[in-house]
Amino acid sequence: MAESLIVDQNLSKEEKYKALVPQIEALVTGETDLIANLSNMMAALRQGMGFFWVGVYFNKEGQLVLGPFQGPVACTRIPYHKGVCGACYTRRETILVPDVEAFPGHIACSSDSKSEIVIPVIKDGEVKLVLDVDSDKLNDFDEVDQKYLEQLMKLVESWY
Repeated sequence: MAESLIVDQNLSKEEKYKALVPQIEALVTGETDLIANLSNMMAALRQGMGFFWVGVYFNKEGQLVLGPFQGPVACTRIPYHKGVCGACYTRRETILVPDVEAFPGHIACSSDSKSEIVIPVIKDGEVKLVLDVDSDKLNDFDEVDQKYLEQLMKLVESWY
């Protein structure tokens, strides 16, 4: 298990992901506990990428329920039909939101959140969880984030 992460903050976004993803994979290799792995993954993503907020919401009890996260306190429960996370769950696809204020039905867990990307983890036809990443900057996420975060969520899918 890694003791620390090494990601040069002077690198481009893609170079940061290329440095970070293998370290996350090494961090979780051999550990079978879902919560432990997700907790370390969220911490590594926040530290390595400098995200404002990063966490997961589990599909349980007929709604999305907060799981491991890093950042300011968050909404604990999100109905399937509300906000970006609910839309991701319902549509079963990654959603990139350049300006959360322009997203119909956006839930403001933090007024500092300006843009967002949400990625589902789908196993055996069921959305198991969604990864939610928020930025305090407008239009902060793009196809590079989508590519590497979806790659990490494929890893999470293998834990189910």
